[in-house]
Amino acid sequence: MNAIEVSRLRYSYGSYTAVDGIDFTVARGEVFALLGTNGAGKTTTLEVVEGFRAPAAGTVRVLGKDPYRDRVALAKSVGVMLQESGFVGELTVAETLAMWQGLSSRTDSPAALLDRLDLAHRATVAVEQLSGGERRRLDVALAIWGRPALVVLDEPSTGLGPESRQRVWTLIEDLAATGTTVLLTTHYLEEAEALADRVAIMHAGRIRVAGTLAEVLSSRPARISAVLPAGFPALPAFSGTATLAGAALTVETGAVQEDLGVLLAWATSHSLVLDGLTATQASLQEVFLDLATVQLGES
Repeated sequence: MNAIEVSRLRYSYGSYTAVDGIDFTVARGEVFALLGTNGAGKTTTLEVVEGFRAPAAGTVRVLGKDPYRDRVALAKSVGVMLQESGFVGELTVAETLAMWQGLSSRTDSPAALLDRLDLAHRATVAVEQLSGGERRRLDVALAIWGRPALVVLDEPSTGLGPESRQRVWTLIEDLAATGTTVLLTTHYLEEAEALADRVAIMHAGRIRVAGTLAEVLSSRPARISAVLPAGFPALPAFSGTATLAGAALTVETGAVQEDLGVLLAWATSHSLVLDGLTATQASLQEVFLDLATVQLGES
């Protein structure tokens, strides 16, 4: 059984269709990143999965249950981190975790959790006195309390500095390694690239690209770049598209290994030294920006 199964999900606000018949699954124990251009329907989708909204059409199952009808029953197995927290500002960090401990059916060690998120030294500080990044880490602590079977993290790295972000990334990797399923949304595309087993990118209410990172990136060509020496001879034939800007060569190709071999063989046969030679696959940012450009063109 998958941890999350979404089939033909639709949701509208009046005459506006926010989610237009999407399908996706999240396997148990995987990290799945749900990304989206502005107004794509990602937040609405997440709210349906979390049980805050009932679908207008289609079905959603979380750990085999209907998240809207069975929200109370799922609470013991699902941890949720929203974009904005609802902390009681006057409570200290330790008191907040103690309150959460009293409310949750899951058990955990407050001290160990604070240590993992670098909040132990702030245990006696009121939440209202925490920095934005510290509050975000406290959000994470509550979401992962007791290591639930499924954790939904909505923008977990917002407001975090590089060191804190890396700490949260390591924690997410540890959760997945021990069997917890993680559904996350993020505007930091490098976060999705670093953590996700699979990604889906929404645009205009639909999922336009989905799969493993390699599958998603294969939708765009890789790029070979180099600066050629003065007086270079005619270029060889590449399977991809070669572009010259003065001496700067760029080859966009779907066969990067083949075309890199062609370039190196050509350079060797003519005793040429190539400066700044790089061969890189497409980035998730390029795929995302392509969809965002389409969105701008449609608006």
